[in-house]
Amino acid sequence: MSDAPANPFDADGEFLALVNPGGQHSLWPAFAAVPAGWSVAHGPCERAAALDWITTHWTTP
Repeated sequence: MSDAPANPFDADGEFLALVNPGGQHSLWPAFAAVPAGWSVAHGPCERAAALDWITTHWTTP
């Protein structure tokens, strides 16, 4: 049996959609502190809703 912690990005729970000044987006667990340089753009919400928001709003040139 592994002692490794579960991946919080694969877990059920609430998530945030983050954005940085460069326009990059990130899925982030709501329980974790938002990293420096990133801000909350959407959420907290279910994982699927956060991913849908990122898919809709992150455009690449």
